[in-house]
Amino acid sequence: MDLKETDILGADIGKHWYYRSKARAMEHLLGDVTPSIILDVGAGSGFFSRKLLSNTSAKQAWCVDISYEADSETLEAGKPVYFRRSVDEVDADLVLLMDVLEHVDDDVGLLNDYVKKVPHGTRFLISVPAFQFLWSGHDVFLEHKRRYRLNQIEDVVRRAGLTVKRGSYYFGAIFPIAVVIRIVTNLLQRGHYKAQSQLSQHHPFVNGTLAALSSAELPLFLSNRVAGLSVFVLAEKS
Repeated sequence: MDLKETDILGADIGKHWYYRSKARAMEHLLGDVTPSIILDVGAGSGFFSRKLLSNTSAKQAWCVDISYEADSETLEAGKPVYFRRSVDEVDADLVLLMDVLEHVDDDVGLLNDYVKKVPHGTRFLISVPAFQFLWSGHDVFLEHKRRYRLNQIEDVVRRAGLTVKRGSYYFGAIFPIAVVIRIVTNLLQRGHYKAQSQLSQHHPFVNGTLAALSSAELPLFLSNRVAGLSVFVLAEKS
């Protein structure tokens, strides 16, 4: 999760359709996987691990991000959250990498580093932005290196030493709208991408409509290997 987006949305981030929907997709993908100790890599504010602490029996979360000024701790739903710039070994049974791997040059290397830090049997839940042809100034603003097709991120996961359990696209319901907007915008900019976030506070009607569209596709989420704005993968360290 990018702290730049946290700065834009502030305290209302949990109400924004994108993050609300992404948290629901995360929980849907986990299914009956019940974490105890969460390692949240590139965690930013810790939004996603905090959601799991609030909504599941998870006991604690370790949030790791090089952007933190110092180590700190807090509580979420009465459970400890540890913010760290780095960690060594962690006895986690769930590792989150929510929109992280697209930020680094060596995605396989970064993922493999964290595979080595956790026990066998640990699950990894990964999300990344989908489809390189959707590249825009939003990616430039967030300092992305790439966007992925589903088979590409699954290949990264396997090369990092994990076994893929499930993989699918999400935000398929609004995919056609986003394709038109980004293609038209990119044509107008003639390949000169302006570094600018496309995330903003929406009118309540727009926010509610986009959230409803995203919720409506959840029953088909796990079988969607066709298209969407984001790619999710659930994997395991064997």
